[in-house]
Parts: sequence; structure tokens; C-alpha cells
Amino acid sequence: MRQARIKVPAAEGEATYHCFTRTVNKERLFDDVAKEILRRQLWQVADYCGVQLLTYAVMANHFHVLVRAPREQPLSDDELLRRYHVLYPKPTPYQSARLEVIQKQLAENGPEGVLWRQRQLRLMGDVSQFMKLVKQRFSIWFNKTHDRIGTLWAERFKSTLLGPGALQPLAAYIDLNCVRAGLVSDPKDYRFCGYAEAVAGNAAARDGLRLAIGGVPWDDAQAAYREILFGTGGKPRSDAASIPLQEVQRVLTQGGRLPLATVLRCRIRYFTDGAVLGSSTFVEAQLAAYRRRTGRRERLGPHPLPACTDWGDLATLRGLRQRAIG
Repeated sequence: MRQARIKVPAAEGEATYHCFTRTVNKERLFDDVAKEILRRQLWQVADYCGVQLLTYAVMANHFHVLVRAPREQPLSDDELLRRYHVLYPKPTPYQSARLEVIQKQLAENGPEGVLWRQRQLRLMGDVSQFMKLVKQRFSIWFNKTHDRIGTLWAERFKSTLLGPGALQPLAAYIDLNCVRAGLVSDPKDYRFCGYAEAVAGNAAARDGLRLAIGGVPWDDAQAAYREILFGTGGKPRSDAASIPLQEVQRVLTQGGRLPLATVLRCRIRYFTDGAVLGSSTFVEAQLAAYRRRTGRRERLGPHPLPACTDWGDLATLRGLRQRAIG
């Protein structure tokens, strides 16, 4: 039976998403310089759009972000101007002159000021606009510095709407990208992920992971998060990091269960392709909201995650024909 194809439901109010995008043909284009530029742009555009970056991972041919969009709220012209300066910290002479006109028009509520305000507000608090801006700005930089033309990204980004119970495993899954790739045995040693920035003292990165863990103080959040990452409460587990995917699949095929820290070292397709991930109640609520908005009546419902580890009540909206792991 053909599976229904639906977009990720747009959440009502504050919502958290896991977003993933990769380069065209999966080419490994990004060296450390490119990763550093993309890392900086993620924070810069998040500040501009008013979304919170909880954690991220920048790899040679893709990146992941865990990002929270706020509830819609009024923004003053001063705040819009502050955010504009974040996006353009070194404006050209033309941009500076143009901004002087806009500031005067905003003060007088003139037509150009009103139009500028509307354009900025359309970009605020929206994860799709955040991802679009990041990809556009990085593509411009990358093509210019590498004497390159044409598309950089393979497709529109994938996104998964997350319920509260999904934040911890998704954050760990993202930060463990560098371990799955064999680059490091501990993600704190990989500069281009949120966990490494948090350990290094970045306040925004710490706030993001604290939110993913449940809002506890950083020392408690760090201890709890390392236990999720490694399953030992402190040290990396080289044995878990090196378990071949074929061995993991063999264990699962035979009905065995593996520790969460081990499973998170595998690629889990539900995390990128599941559309909605959370408790069964959360998935049902998002599906009901989608039906109300669209009037569509696909026969969809929560799909429990495979019984390879203790996921709790986690379920996903979109079932997968292929293996969920690998």
C-alpha cells in the first residue's frame, strides 16, 4: 500500500525542530575553514531570526541543527534594527545610507519604513526562513571563495517536529555525528558541534543544551548529557563507538536490545525522516492539528520506534519501509 506523503505539520506556538541538509551529490566539500564559517553563520542567523539554537553538528557534506522557534510576539523597531545589524555587521556605504533612510521612515511610520518592517517580520521566528538564510548566505560565501558556480545543496532541508521527550536523544544523536564518522571518540574534541562549544564555555551553547536536558543548571546538565552520550556517566566508550553497523543490525534482527548510547552511534532514519517525533499523544495532537488546517484525512497514526533500546513512549508520524537504523 502506498504511503501517504505529507509535510511536517507546522506547530502552533513554540516548537522545536531537528533540521538536516546535505551537499549536492553528498560531496565532501567542507574543510575546517568552511565548517568554521558555517558554524558562525548558524549563530548569527539564529540571533537575527530570533530562534534558539540548542545544538548542531557541521560535517564535511551536511549539517544538523536542533532549533527552537518561539511563540509569535511583537518586536519593536529597535529590536528589528539590532537584528539587522547582527546580520550585516559591516554594511556597505550604500547599505549604511539606505539604513539611514529606513530609520527615519520607521520613526515617521512612512511607507518605506512600513514595508521594511513587514519584510523583516516575515523572517522572524520561522525555522524555514532560518534554514533558507543560512543556506543562501553560506552558498554565496562558499562559491565566491572557491571560484564555483551553481547549487551547493542537494535539496530542501529535512525537518522533524519534536515533542519534549525527544529532545535529549536527538541532541545526543546530533552531537555524536563526529563519533559516528570516526573523527573523534569524544564529541567535546570536535570543534564544530554544540556540545564542544558548551564544554568550551559558550554561554548560548550551554543554554541550548540545558534546555534540551530540561532546564537544570549547567553542571547537572553536563553530567546528565554525558551519560546519554556515553552510557557511563563520564568517559567515552570506545567499544560502543566501534561496534560495526552490521553487528548492531544482527543483534536487532535476533530480537536483542542495545544500550541507548550504542544505538545513537548509528544513523537512525526516524530522526530525519519521521516528520514528527515525540510521545504517542504528541504525535496524535500534531496529526489532528494538521487535519484541521488542511481538511485532509490520511490514515496515519503514531508508529512506535523499533524495540532496539528503551525509547520510552517515543513514536513517529511517518513509518519507514526501510530499516530505521542504517
